[in-house]
Amino acid sequence: MESLLHERVIGQNEAVVAVANAVRRSRAGLSDPNRPSGSFMFLGPTGVGKTELCKALAEFLFDTEEAMVRIDMSEFMEKH
Repeated sequence: MESLLHERVIGQNEAVVAVANAVRRSRAGLSDPNRPSGSFMFLGPTGVGKTELCKALAEFLFDTEEAMVRIDMSEFMEKH
């Protein structure tokens, strides 16, 4: 799984490993079946690959990039 995610995401080794391990635990039956496979919150500056990692994971799991919920909080960083 990591190698497929790394084809699209450059760097972010720790994030890729953490996400892959969480998905493996869920798929192996080591997590509560009544809970989601995972809820991931990616934080960081613009351009580090947060959205691309989500898209790659959605493509890997569901064969489409559209199978994700994306909440963009960048507008809340501006002081008003």
